[in-house]
Amino acid sequence: MTTPTIRGNLLNSVQMAHFVTHGSLRMDAVVPAEMNDEAMKVLTSDIPPVPYGTPVDEAYPEGSFARRLLEVPQVAGALHSLVGPRPNVDHHAVHVRQPREGQAQPLHADAIIDVRSDAFDVQLMYYPAEVTLEMGGTLSVPGSHLRRTNESDTGRYQNLKGQDRLVCPAGTVVFLHHGLWHGGRRNDSDTQRYMFKIRFNPTVRQRRLWDTSDLADPRVVSELTTHFPWYELATARLEQYNRVLLWRALTGDAQFDVEHWVTRVSNRPQEAVA
Repeated sequence: MTTPTIRGNLLNSVQMAHFVTHGSLRMDAVVPAEMNDEAMKVLTSDIPPVPYGTPVDEAYPEGSFARRLLEVPQVAGALHSLVGPRPNVDHHAVHVRQPREGQAQPLHADAIIDVRSDAFDVQLMYYPAEVTLEMGGTLSVPGSHLRRTNESDTGRYQNLKGQDRLVCPAGTVVFLHHGLWHGGRRNDSDTQRYMFKIRFNPTVRQRRLWDTSDLADPRVVSELTTHFPWYELATARLEQYNRVLLWRALTGDAQFDVEHWVTRVSNRPQEAVA
């Protein structure tokens, strides 16, 4: 993952604001066809596990399929923008959905409840073959990542208004915030569905790691005020509050706010009346 490749493919501020708001970033068909063909052979034989927290360069030696996947320019640039250089690999897994298996994965957030407001892990999800609606795909709930839950606390919910059910071309990569509610849908097709997942832990402070030249673009605030239909309008204030906290942490701008939400809640004057 050479520096020129990363630098030319960093995310911009509007894309980062989209990630902060949606909890995900999708890049369609960014992996070359020949790599997708290779992946179908590599993933069927499985990829050996690595110990939790292994540096990425140790987890995936130079020339390995996983390493070359991370060196795809758009993938390398997005990963650097989100978690920075030299992240650790928390874990990885090959998820396979069998044809007409008749069941779906419960809606969940990965691992235990995680209340970090100034840092986050990122999950890369790679789809080497086309995913059709009949094949199920990964279900996710945009904007749910800042509503803290523990694993499958949301598992009793079957459908939420505004949910996204992934349909994508081969070679698609999706980056997820670790807290996003998601689950693998039932495969009603006659074709196996493959997805390769890697969770990354940052090893540097996640501050201004992307191309910040458009930080003042009005579309940044527009992204951060996006409304999703699964919550009521009044509770949207909580989402915007949490987005502002994360955006402040990412940019280092302690004065940034949207509609005064964080400013009024954190207002604690220290001057005493004589």
